[in-house]
Amino acid sequence: MSVDVYLNFNGNCREAVEFYAQVFGTEKPKFMTFGESPPNPEYPLPEEAKNLIMHTRLNIDGSNVMFSDVFPGMPFIEGNNINLSFVSKNLDEVKSSFNKLKEGGTVGMELQETFWSKCYGQLTDKFGIHWQFNYDNGEMVM
Repeated sequence: MSVDVYLNFNGNCREAVEFYAQVFGTEKPKFMTFGESPPNPEYPLPEEAKNLIMHTRLNIDGSNVMFSDVFPGMPFIEGNNINLSFVSKNLDEVKSSFNKLKEGGTVGMELQETFWSKCYGQLTDKFGIHWQFNYDNGEMVM
């Protein structure tokens, strides 16, 4: 189990992550763009989103830090672009923590299977903290 920080950027994620990798001397980051994600005919991908970063991560001195660009049209407020990401190999723990934190909060995405995780969800808790939940059964992409 871990709680990791997740930082969002407004179109300059690649530049920021490459800078942080250089500053902290990490391995060269691997980037997944929105254009590389499996297509969904119900939600066609806008051209301006194709080269934006959907996900990347750096290990900075033992801390896992994840990054992405916000999707075009989604709100971006500098200073509020930080999420906590709860990652666990225990599915029951993911579900329990999600359900407890959603009480009095707002669910952005109910727990569901995605192409990168068998169980993923997002919420903002009653204190205004943004959370992401990932079940890590060893098959997570990136």
